[in-house]
Amino acid sequence: MIFWLKHWLGRAPQLTAPQQQRLDAWRALPRVALDVPLNEARYVVVDVETTGLNLMQDRLISIGAVAVVNGKIDFGDSFYVVLQQQAASEKGNILLHGIGTSEQLDGAPPVEALLSFLEYLGKAPLIAFHVTFDETMIKRALRDHLGFTLKHPWLDLAYVMPGLNPPLARKYRALDDWIGHSGIRIDVRHNALADALATAQLFQVAAVQAAAKHIADMQGLRDLEKAQRWVSSVS
Repeated sequence: MIFWLKHWLGRAPQLTAPQQQRLDAWRALPRVALDVPLNEARYVVVDVETTGLNLMQDRLISIGAVAVVNGKIDFGDSFYVVLQQQAASEKGNILLHGIGTSEQLDGAPPVEALLSFLEYLGKAPLIAFHVTFDETMIKRALRDHLGFTLKHPWLDLAYVMPGLNPPLARKYRALDDWIGHSGIRIDVRHNALADALATAQLFQVAAVQAAAKHIADMQGLRDLEKAQRWVSSVS
């Protein structure tokens, strides 16, 4: 039984003293209140590229993130990293996201890449479209390379947008549907940073629509998301 548990859990990653100090410093940051008005806080919109769509087996290749600060996208407050891979992903996968073999093999060491992401993030709430995939891939990477489980507030625009626009809930389901409907221009798809930017613009649209419905903060949007998840499960 002990052998099986060790095999299943794997060996705990070994961080250098400076790396552990950086992780401890991030963990010690105070939590961000979710009842701050949307136009008075910082949120981080994130997207990832991976070796495939299998949540249990595929690997995280890149993270792209853009901050929305006080209701505005801050282009100077963005993040992008390619995690170094021991072996590049297959050709079809490369054609999808455009991160070539040499770029994957020469990427940032995963521990350094993930620590840099956490330092960029701070304790700002995370926003994505179809959160389950992005959250699972990031949490798996953090667990595997840094040895801890990320417990962080996320907001899923894949439920928020239908919740704000009930008549469109059945018609629009994908990110492309909503950004097209909202008039958001995106020149490149399946690039983590470009997709994060498009999603950040969609979040701005959601914030305006939420204000019209007297939803003023992140907690209100999370409550809306929760309600829409229930509606989707029974419809």
